[in-house]
Parts: sequence; C-alpha cells; structure tokens
Amino acid sequence: MHLGPRTLESAVALVGSVAVCCTGTPLPLLLMDNHLPYPAAILQVFGVVQHRRRRGPVKRRRKQPRLKAPPGLLAGVVLKVRDATGNLLRVRTRALFGRRRDIVQRIRQLGIGRGINTAHIERINGTVRGHVARLGRRTRNGSRRRRPLQWALWLFRDLYNWTRVHASLLGRTPAMALGLAQELWTVRQYVNHPVHVRDFQRALWAEQREELLTSALEARKRKKRLPTA
Repeated sequence: MHLGPRTLESAVALVGSVAVCCTGTPLPLLLMDNHLPYPAAILQVFGVVQHRRRRGPVKRRRKQPRLKAPPGLLAGVVLKVRDATGNLLRVRTRALFGRRRDIVQRIRQLGIGRGINTAHIERINGTVRGHVARLGRRTRNGSRRRRPLQWALWLFRDLYNWTRVHASLLGRTPAMALGLAQELWTVRQYVNHPVHVRDFQRALWAEQREELLTSALEARKRKKRLPTA
C-alpha cells in the first residue's frame, strides 16, 4: 500500500515494492487498471536494455538504447469505459506485456479468474475501506496527516495477515498458509511479539530497494565503483 497522488513517482515506488517482495522468484504477474504511468514504471523497475541494430550499408546516426520488457514478464490491463456522468458502460481488457493467451493461462493456473481482471485488488480495497475508518468515504474520520494514515494501514495489514482467518484459505490466516505461524494469533500476541531488525539489515534493504528502483539505462551510465578494503 502506497500513499500519495497517482503520479509516475508513486507508480515507480509501488512497482518497486512488488519487485522487492518478489526478489529471488520468477517474474510476477501484473494486473492493473489503465493508469498511464504504469507502463513506464514497470519498464523502469523490470525493464532491460534494448540495443538497436544497424541495418544496411548506409552509415546512420546511432540511436540511443531504450528499455524493453524482459522475457517472461506478463502484464494485463483492465479498462473501464464510462459515460459523461461516470456510469460504467463496459469493461475492456488488453495485454500490456506478453501474449494475452499466456496471461490468461497464468491467471487460470493461479486460480484467480478465467480472464484479465482486477477483482482481487478491488476486493482488498473494499476490505481496507471497511475496516480502516480513515479511508471511509463521506465520513468525518478522514486523515489530515500522512503518517497516522500510514500507521493505520500498517496495523490493518498485519492484523489482516496474522489474526484474521480467510475462507479462501480453509479457515487459516495468510501467515499460517505461508508457514510463518502454527496457530491463529490473537491481537495480544501480535502486540507482544518482539520484532527487532538490525541497522545493518535495514541498510541492506535500502540498498536493495535503490538498486531495484534504478532503471537498467541509469545503471549502465553509472561508473563502476572501485573495490575498497
């Protein structure tokens, strides 16, 4: 969950958070709405350098390399067509990266539908708004400051994953499904659980995140650092 206006910077930060969670695993399946900065943000985080080859004997000015989607990256877009008053007319879907057939096959393998959709993120969006009063529409509980809202979202995220059972997980919590917990935690257990992260580990995470948010073109332009003792 990323707070702030929907800009290119926030889109890059959101996609970068997904990349951090998926480090060491195959490329994720990305399903999103038709937000314009998403393609550029995905290429900045996951893209690789595309070199253009010269064709023909005529010497031409060499074109600058650009970013392209890596092999195996699948991304689908859901576009909601509305009229002038905001009423939904129809829903269109398209493949942003990868073939549409491969995206649909991956969705069916994961068991999250039979076509390109954003139903799961819309469902979690409704769940968050129903449990976090600061996000409720047309109420007096709106947040005027960023940090309290971020703290409330972090608290909901942890309670959602550790203290709440899910019917889709056969009465287990996401933490139990991932093997992080053996039983259902109470709120008291969550509050009393000690969590300590070393400063060195935080520095490693920050460096890893900065590396993921740096596009392949920017990393190519950087000078190599000399090894130090």
